[in-house]
Amino acid sequence: MDDDQRYRAVHSRDARFDGVFYTAVRTTGIYCRPSCPAVTPKRENTSFFPSAAAAQESGYRACKRCRPDRTPGSPEWNLRADVVGRAMRLIQDGAVDRGGVGALASAVGYSERQLNRLLTAELGAGALALARTERAQTARILVETTDMPLADVAFASGFSSIRQFNETMRVVFDRTPTDMRGGGPAPEGSLTLRLPYREPIGLDRTLRFLGDRAVPGVEEFRDGAYRRTLSLPHGPGVVELSAGDGHVVCRLRLSSPSDLMSAVRRCRWLLDLDADPRAVFEALRDDPVLGPTVAAHPGIRSPGHVDAAELAVRAVLGQQVSVQAARTLAGRLVERFGQPLPEGLEDTGGGLTHLFPTPETLAAVDPSDLSMPVSRGRALVGLCAAIADGGVDLGPGCDRERTEKDLLALRGIGPWTASYIRMRGLGDPDVFLDGDLGVRQALRSEQITPEQWSPWRSYATHLLWARTDAT
Repeated sequence: MDDDQRYRAVHSRDARFDGVFYTAVRTTGIYCRPSCPAVTPKRENTSFFPSAAAAQESGYRACKRCRPDRTPGSPEWNLRADVVGRAMRLIQDGAVDRGGVGALASAVGYSERQLNRLLTAELGAGALALARTERAQTARILVETTDMPLADVAFASGFSSIRQFNETMRVVFDRTPTDMRGGGPAPEGSLTLRLPYREPIGLDRTLRFLGDRAVPGVEEFRDGAYRRTLSLPHGPGVVELSAGDGHVVCRLRLSSPSDLMSAVRRCRWLLDLDADPRAVFEALRDDPVLGPTVAAHPGIRSPGHVDAAELAVRAVLGQQVSVQAARTLAGRLVERFGQPLPEGLEDTGGGLTHLFPTPETLAAVDPSDLSMPVSRGRALVGLCAAIADGGVDLGPGCDRERTEKDLLALRGIGPWTASYIRMRGLGDPDVFLDGDLGVRQALRSEQITPEQWSPWRSYATHLLWARTDAT
């Protein structure tokens, strides 16, 4: 888009572009989301930025009316596989707060200087500024939805000092943390958040998809809500996701508030909340095979996962068996090798009892001691060993092409398994599972060229599954 197209989007208050770019008004010194309900500023007073961090670096403050920090993320970071896309996924997962810019640069194979140059050229801000924006959004959530002492909020959000925390909140939001705090405290130990998305959305279908595959002890789906345990960088957590009025209701219990940003980001990946459903619809609506199905499911999502290593193990368990059989096998693994939820996170009266076993734990298991064919047990243990020793990178900043090749080099990992891991575990929107039984049944004898559906082949896969469900 050029600036004139961006201005037209702002004039029409087009919510599709919320999170894709930001509008700054020179006369007021604030920046907004494109759909801000305020009077549209004059064109000559308007500037556009590719990120909130870039607007902040240029001296603009967040609009108090449209809350630009509450927009869905840009779908660009799901699509892009280059170093900037990989770096953004890592920043959103809190990599800079955990290891600094040096660790981020190392993870994507660049020097700090090269990485900052690339990020600044495309996003108008370097890694530290981008991480600061994520940090400020996390702090705002903790300030507004919990009764945590503000000093604890500062350090839980990743700030190195209370002074830095106070200054950043004033610069970004034009209010002090004390001014921002309001309302009653949340229930002890819990957070309730609103996760935004671009409409339309087939949220009920997505939650049912996850519920149909729920692993006993780790996940459950009941009364319209999907719940599961989380393994996060600083400790375990529990999340419940359900439909709200124009948003997803996300209820979190965390052993460490420092994991808030990672937990929220993983929930967004899980439900594919940063997708652009209208782009998918417009690309596929005239397709002779998928057109009728995409018209019936205009808000379809391609669910990801909260833990790519867990998804990889479950993909191996799902080889050549039914969904129900894979759930049973996974439940047995959890019961034998999973870590029980610690005190304070126990699920009183619910079905959540364990964290899914780690790759390190499963790598040490004797394949013959698993309730499955020995060949599949060897494949599972070999996969976990490769993940544990770094031979296979499943992190948010991995190179998807390289990871798929590394997976295919492992014994017992075929094209379907590697592609399924890439689609759901790595969140790639452009993977077509042509070897999947459900896909073949949906296509019947129709001759197709999957490349015609690029870059939305993962959505094409889900649409074909939806087609099978309808029959």
